[in-house]
Amino acid sequence: MIDGIATALTGVTLRPMRPSEAADLGRVIRENRAHLTRNGDYGDLVEMTDAELAAMLERAEVAEHYFGVFDGRILQGIVSLVPVDPPRYGSGYWLAEAATGRGIATEAMRSLLEHARMTLGATDVFAGVTHGNTPSIRLLERLGFQESERFESYTRFHLAFGSGAPTRG
Repeated sequence: MIDGIATALTGVTLRPMRPSEAADLGRVIRENRAHLTRNGDYGDLVEMTDAELAAMLERAEVAEHYFGVFDGRILQGIVSLVPVDPPRYGSGYWLAEAATGRGIATEAMRSLLEHARMTLGATDVFAGVTHGNTPSIRLLERLGFQESERFESYTRFHLAFGSGAPTRG
């Protein structure tokens, strides 16, 4: 398991979340319940107990792909990869409301995508965005994702790594 991933933002790093950090993760989730569920997202996540979060973090498919976004020592959110069909991955991300609007999510995802490409050999990454979540759509577009499919409640976006790493935009 890797120790951490640097981002282009001073002091902002990604680190695999450990089961022992479930209470801290749960606290951040509970403090941001309204923010996280505003667009209908993360309903299941906000209902999880600390014990359920710890159990989730112990699962092998989660353990190496679920990264805390830390600003200094403060957990600000999560970026994750979902190894559905490697080298094709799903992705997800969320930040505490107070951490939004500062480029943290964009740089965290950019660093995660670079890790996926260089370390995991990812060829494609997908992300789903609930209709109405315009900031999330803009983030994905900045990273080079393109809309690939529309569903009743969300749109799927796709990033192919055919020509290199996500660019700064």
